Amino acid sequence: MPRTETTPSLHFETTGARGSAVLLVMGLGMQGRVWEPQVKDLSADHRVVMFDNRGIGKSDRLHGRPTIRDFADDAARVADAAGFERFHLVGVSLGGMISQELALRAPHRVRSLTLIATHPGGPFGVLPHVEGLTAFVRSLMGSRDARVRALQKVLYPPEFLAKVDKAQLDARMKLQVGDRAAPRTLAAQLFAVVRHDTRSRLSGIIAPTLVIRPDKDILVRPAHSDILARGIPGARLMPVPEAGHGVTFQSAKLVSDAIRAHVAEVERSVS
Repeated sequence: MPRTETTPSLHFETTGARGSAVLLVMGLGMQGRVWEPQVKDLSADHRVVMFDNRGIGKSDRLHGRPTIRDFADDAARVADAAGFERFHLVGVSLGGMISQELALRAPHRVRSLTLIATHPGGPFGVLPHVEGLTAFVRSLMGSRDARVRALQKVLYPPEFLAKVDKAQLDARMKLQVGDRAAPRTLAAQLFAVVRHDTRSRLSGIIAPTLVIRPDKDILVRPAHSDILARGIPGARLMPVPEAGHGVTFQSAKLVSDAIRAHVAEVERSVS
């Protein structure tokens, strides 16, 4: 499997042989392959890269207390290793925070930006609903079954859980819970989230931006998507009324279609 030659060495996977370059940045504690629905869809006509953040999956162990800027530099190194000089950048949750930072640090490389279920930081950015916080803490502890039940509650509204195909959901939860991140990695990622704050710098993001807001998210308050859309010049807000934090699975086709349309619009505007 390909890895970056620079350190910490990061595992990444490239799928698709033609089309625009798309870099996917995953959220807290999750391996890059959790992007599976989007990778399968977008790789038909795009070159797509997903990767494991440091300390996650097959990437090198995490040491110290890296910042969101460090994670953004990691994402840029993955793009380098994949041969992506310029690319369309997509981030979910923590990955959305990393993507904001990368868009600010390397504006010449980011052709478009898609932010999903994320926030710009600040003292209130890390405070989810009490229900979401409780379920999130429970998803990190106890038996596998207990963690799965808690994570389901974090990611998906009860209406979705009542009707979703159980086999598909079980496969998804196995993907998300099967390889548990080390506690030190989760703690370091959370510490980076606490220090993240792009609020005063959002106007410096020049990449055409799509903000996807799952309106039943109990982990990242949907109002933060509104702040992002207002703060980033020309950003477009796309509400997903029935979706929770796990919108990339719950509304997988909708998210993939939105990314594809956003990328295509940007490509047309510069051609």
